[in-house]
Amino acid sequence: MSGPVAPPSKAVLAKLTPVLTKRWPSPDAWRRRAYEQLDGYRALRKAITAHPDDLIQLIKDSGLRGRGGAGFPTGMKWGFIPQNDGKPHYLVVNADEGEPGTCKDLPLMTHDPHSLVEGAIIASYAIRAHRAYIYVRGEAVNAARRLRNAVSEAYEAGYLGKNILDSGFDLDLVVHSGSGAYICGEETALLDSLEGFRGQPRLRPPFPATHGLYACPTVVNNVGTIASVPYIVLGGADWWRKMGTEKSSGPMIYSLSGRVVNPGQYECSMGITLRELIELAGGMLPGHQLRFWTPGGSSTPLLTADHTDVPLDFESVAAAGSMLGTTATQIFSDQDCPVYATYRWLDFYHHESCGKCTPCREGSYWMVKTFRRILSGHGTHEDLDTLLDTCDNILGRSFCALGDGATSPVTSSLAYFKQDYLDYIEGRVAPKLSGKQLVGAH
Repeated sequence: MSGPVAPPSKAVLAKLTPVLTKRWPSPDAWRRRAYEQLDGYRALRKAITAHPDDLIQLIKDSGLRGRGGAGFPTGMKWGFIPQNDGKPHYLVVNADEGEPGTCKDLPLMTHDPHSLVEGAIIASYAIRAHRAYIYVRGEAVNAARRLRNAVSEAYEAGYLGKNILDSGFDLDLVVHSGSGAYICGEETALLDSLEGFRGQPRLRPPFPATHGLYACPTVVNNVGTIASVPYIVLGGADWWRKMGTEKSSGPMIYSLSGRVVNPGQYECSMGITLRELIELAGGMLPGHQLRFWTPGGSSTPLLTADHTDVPLDFESVAAAGSMLGTTATQIFSDQDCPVYATYRWLDFYHHESCGKCTPCREGSYWMVKTFRRILSGHGTHEDLDTLLDTCDNILGRSFCALGDGATSPVTSSLAYFKQDYLDYIEGRVAPKLSGKQLVGAH
């Protein structure tokens, strides 16, 4: 798969299903007036007349699964919230998008923030929450401004505040900007940060459904998950299920980056293949052959050119040995080095480790040292065994998924590209790093 290709076929173009992205090209789509002209807040008017339990059942029937990485059934998560417990309930939207290569939530918040606000109101009504938060990554300044403007406009129109649309339902929505820590994308670390503490993951159980924000029942959902809710309320569960596959319903925003002609966001029915996505993106860059790629961000195991026809849904990608994750599809060619790419990702995870647990804190630190030694031409064959042994001591033993994610590119790159490691160790390729970068690596 290299060089320019013909325009996408009609069959591939038919897999483009603009739902969450349909308003993005519209001028001023981020303003309430433009949003209302394009079906905005119609779903809220419909939902507010329904019983909250019926809304939860609707989301269950739609098969909507979390768009933040894990793919947990959304309706089931909402149903875990205990009712009549005498405690306040909270909705928290995880907008702390920080996975390398992931960039689908920021444009959604920037171009269509009211869809997220409307979804948050409906979700809060369903779980009987009267206070909701959108936790935005600290660097996402423009997206946070757009969201705050949308929240202000929603208050002015009576969509937020007291007695929303004369329904008797009250809700306050707060947009909170974090300080730019990747660990706060982990839901319990996010909750600690929101409470004013250092962002570090909590020991579970208990789970956020019963002991979340301020030790009260809490639903934590990703931006794409909550923004999907208004469309399901308007279109119905059956309509949503017509897109995607039986177990992975609806459309998904795939973020293509790397060695393709037209990188960007492509919203398609789940189950599309990488081959079809690359065709939509205009093909590989001239002179480049696909070699390896990530199906869902750097914390998902690498796949190779042999996996281009794997359907990109939760089950099929898992069966291929990886995870759909955040659908951050990073494309690498025969001109890219898998060892160096893995080192760069691992250096990120080492930097972003909160340091709370020993396996992640120490394991990521020493693996970075080992990679620097290999890439500088001073590696040994024993280093490869050390890397795998270190991954084995991190996987399943760290406090949260950051440690597990850090092992994914290491183990998968060694499985598929061990020869590239040996080429550095045995001197067949020039060192990628200088001796200066090796200081302290031994």
